[in-house]
Amino acid sequence: MAASKKAVLGPLVGAVDQGTSSTRFLVFNSKTAELLSHHQVEIKQEFPREGWVEQDPKEILHSVYECIEKTCEKLGQLNIDISNIKAIGVSNQRETTVVWDKITGEPLYNAVVWLDLRTQSTVESLSKRIPGNNNFVKSKTGLPLSTYFSAVKLRWLLDNVRKVQKAVEEKRALFGTIDSWLIWSLTGGVNGGVHCTDVTNASRTMLFNIHSLEWDKQLCEFFGIPMEILPNVRSSSEIYGLMKAGALEGVPISGCAALVGQMCFQTSQYGTGCFLLCNTGHKCVFSDHGLLTTVAYKLGRDKPVYYALEGSVAIAGAVIRWLRDNLGIIKTSEEIEKLAKEVGTSYGCYFVPAFSGLYAPYWEPSARGIICGLTQFTNKCHIAFAALEAVCFQTREILDAMNRDCGIPLSHLQVDGGMTSNKILMQLQADILYIPVVKPSMPETTALGAAMAAGAAEGVWSLEPEDLSAVTMERFEPQINAEESEIRYSTWKKAVMKSMGWVTTQSPESGIP
Repeated sequence: MAASKKAVLGPLVGAVDQGTSSTRFLVFNSKTAELLSHHQVEIKQEFPREGWVEQDPKEILHSVYECIEKTCEKLGQLNIDISNIKAIGVSNQRETTVVWDKITGEPLYNAVVWLDLRTQSTVESLSKRIPGNNNFVKSKTGLPLSTYFSAVKLRWLLDNVRKVQKAVEEKRALFGTIDSWLIWSLTGGVNGGVHCTDVTNASRTMLFNIHSLEWDKQLCEFFGIPMEILPNVRSSSEIYGLMKAGALEGVPISGCAALVGQMCFQTSQYGTGCFLLCNTGHKCVFSDHGLLTTVAYKLGRDKPVYYALEGSVAIAGAVIRWLRDNLGIIKTSEEIEKLAKEVGTSYGCYFVPAFSGLYAPYWEPSARGIICGLTQFTNKCHIAFAALEAVCFQTREILDAMNRDCGIPLSHLQVDGGMTSNKILMQLQADILYIPVVKPSMPETTALGAAMAAGAAEGVWSLEPEDLSAVTMERFEPQINAEESEIRYSTWKKAVMKSMGWVTTQSPESGIP
């Protein structure tokens, strides 16, 4: 039986999904897109000072190896031959910045996470140098100058970490976002590791020209970044190198992208943050309403590039982790649904989780988190409910911006990511947006996208739309009246205004704890 089962499956494709709060490895059947097995490991976040968020690059790398080994063991128990895994794709938390030593293979500092705020004064001094009539940074990169993107994090490391300065002087330093650190390490590291990134990750560094699709000399000079430490930029679907160790030694890493799996016109991804994307095809659309212009994917060296408008919310799933780890009102993330269900309303309580300032559409670094509208009646269930509503209201703000930029209101929202298993959240999202929310039965479209890009490069996965079999969908229809939806939304906006202008002077940020 086992032998015939192995024969039936045909080529499989793996995907490393390295997120802000966890790492996963998933294996898909390339013919049916069915998820066969996966393994997940939570990643520690370190907060050495207020507003600082770091992770250990070696812990991230070990978690990837652990997930691969454990998934392969699970496949073995299912009688599935791992030699059928023909390609591996990588999808990753974007913008998070790593600098490492190419001689020793050791990171020169912790990874500075996208949410980190230590670069606020770096941003302020740089923004004074951009001429008001010629924002060349925004026109070349599609991004507003913000602590969110890699260039300012890298600038901070060069200014403040002696080990990084010394390695750059001695030509030993390599920079990369998480995809580059992983691909370099997995393809051999100090023994011939491939130092590369793909266009989608490069477009979030603030050093990449999204029109010419290459590192931009003027931007590198503006941020003071030596170009020799930057990775080579490749498409999202081509062979970068082969795995050099572990159970999958010899398998090509051939996909790197976060957006292929959604393949649709617009989609919302709920993880630590929440990212809403609208595919604008081959043209760069610039937003007048606080959205980013970014590279969606480029599926092969000679294939055209696709762009997207993106709205980024910093804190979505992270607010639930905060209720668990900082307030202790839930023991597991799943419990929030139970608490919220008990009350079925936030009872006038609003929670603006601006822990890292406000991202799209406000880009307001002075904001901080607030919980308001409290009365003696408010309890932890109402706060849990308000936290879920916060995710939905933030999505609505971005959707409004997108509708204004694109001029075509969305008829429904397609969602994916870990939080979509929360039914209360999905229903709330439909109520607050006042359009249906549609969830694929397999909510792992980010990892699936990386697998598809990798499989396409190896010729084992077809990306023709007719070959992307219709995934069954779960639909959530709005269940409240439109007027109530609008009242709640305008109260939310009032709460957002109250969260702004909180931080007046930035705390000093030089020196390493």
